[in-house]
Amino acid sequence: MALTTSDELAAGMPVPDFSLPDVTTGDTLTPGHFAGDKALVVIFLCRHCPYVVHVLPEIVRTANDYLPKGVAFLGISANDASAYPDDSPAKLAAMVTDRRIPFPIAYDESQDVARAFHAVCTPEFFVFDGLRGLYYHGRLDGSTPGNKVACDGTDLRRALDDLLAGAPTPSPQQPSMGCNIKWK
Repeated sequence: MALTTSDELAAGMPVPDFSLPDVTTGDTLTPGHFAGDKALVVIFLCRHCPYVVHVLPEIVRTANDYLPKGVAFLGISANDASAYPDDSPAKLAAMVTDRRIPFPIAYDESQDVARAFHAVCTPEFFVFDGLRGLYYHGRLDGSTPGNKVACDGTDLRRALDDLLAGAPTPSPQQPSMGCNIKWK
């Protein structure tokens, strides 16, 4: 695995179009699926990355706290499942059940959606406002495996609170950091 940090993206970038299968239900998910929500958090993740494994409990807590506030969450895995079978749709579906993930996870087999988002690592967080412009692109918090910083979702939670309060885009934004997406 190669440690990778996310690239800086322009605030207001529109949510890229996508049409991806939910690994649990098989339903096709598109941006329109989340049209009535105040915000959309898109998280590029996978099953095997130690950075994702480390923060997944806090991702689940954060989602459970913000879903009732009108914030939608979507996980997307774009890793090459032929080279990394732990990231196959079936294994991702098992992760949803086992870890009680309260939001859909979609599989980007072609990796075109990851490229459209300019995603490079797992986990990588994108927060889109109600008009689906990019509001926040950064990390969950400062915790990484082994650094002994509490995993509490501070950065993502602050961004969501600011967005819901109508505050301007937060600055500065710390990049996400994790394993590189496993490209084909």
